[in-house]
Amino acid sequence: MTNGVSRERLTALFLDLVRIDSLSRQEHLIAARLSRELAALGAEVWTDDAGTKVGGTTGNVLARLRGTAAVAPLLLCAHMDTVIPGTGVQPIVDDDVIRSDGRTVLGGDDKSGCAIICEALRVLYDEGIPHGDVEVAFTICEEVGLLGAKHLDTSRLAARAGLVLDSDAPGHLFTRAPAANRLIFTVHGLAAHAGMAPERGINAIQVAAEGVAAMQLGRIDAETTANIGIVSGGDAVNVIPERVRLEGEARSHDAAKLAAQCRNMRAALESAAARHAVTVGGELRCARVESVVEPSYEAMNVPDAAPIVQLVLQAAAALGHGVESASMGGGCDANILNGRGFQVANLGTGMREIHTVREWLRVSDMVRTAAVIVEMLRRHAAGAARA
Repeated sequence: MTNGVSRERLTALFLDLVRIDSLSRQEHLIAARLSRELAALGAEVWTDDAGTKVGGTTGNVLARLRGTAAVAPLLLCAHMDTVIPGTGVQPIVDDDVIRSDGRTVLGGDDKSGCAIICEALRVLYDEGIPHGDVEVAFTICEEVGLLGAKHLDTSRLAARAGLVLDSDAPGHLFTRAPAANRLIFTVHGLAAHAGMAPERGINAIQVAAEGVAAMQLGRIDAETTANIGIVSGGDAVNVIPERVRLEGEARSHDAAKLAAQCRNMRAALESAAARHAVTVGGELRCARVESVVEPSYEAMNVPDAAPIVQLVLQAAAALGHGVESASMGGGCDANILNGRGFQVANLGTGMREIHTVREWLRVSDMVRTAAVIVEMLRRHAAGAARA
């Protein structure tokens, strides 16, 4: 059941949105487009100051669509920014599938979420479906550290429960997600001429390579992952490199496992550094490692018994759509919002192969998710009417 959702209208809006360039910190054009869309529904729309805090061209777009039912307001959230390469997107429509043309990402992450929210609200508005107040947060800079959600001005938001629409499988409501730490390691060696006196130097790249090779990376266990993603250092091919910077992350659903993984990654580098030393001018010089471990976001763990979870599952079942609660390995705005006192789960929109030039999605998946949201909001209001 589509529940009044217009496939054609939803497709047209999604195509409009993905053609708008909106890399992180450059979301002003899509923010203006979405603000117009929400205002046309009679919503109160405003922009917070998150953009000035993160060096962006706009803040988060916030809105409130007043309802007719005296129920607790619900929040709907999606992010506006996309990853590189994300400029000049030319979507290809092939019946039910919309894909990138192979030069850029499509931007379904997360413009599918933005389009679905707007379509669901349009159905409420056009068909006069009773509903409570619906609040909207279209965030900036999700792709560069969830910065929009971290700086979201919640002072005018009354909702404390809702949904983020920012995951792939439309048949899943993600209620559990890991915490993540960012790791920055600086390996210090000793510079020397690579041809004239290599024995007087300590090659920081070699030390770093030995340390990374000793790390357990990738899938650690069912709850934990780790990665070294950026390596930078060295100045010239004829100079023993004195410094290398490594940037990585670790994630886990278990706080103790996350802490242990970070310790193990640091220990691998420190062990490698301990094997490298030279004596120069009678002075012992040793390799060393500086380590910075900082939290990126907290874990998300919304109980299956939570009202918002049950509301979504019941709405999906009423429409004949199978939706089940699940655990995911990625982080999103929901992690931040839950850490800030909200109870928010992440409903799939159908985006596939995100962050690649092969990205695609099915329109039918977006229609399905929009229909579930409409039904959820309708049932939320009807539940209050029966009470």
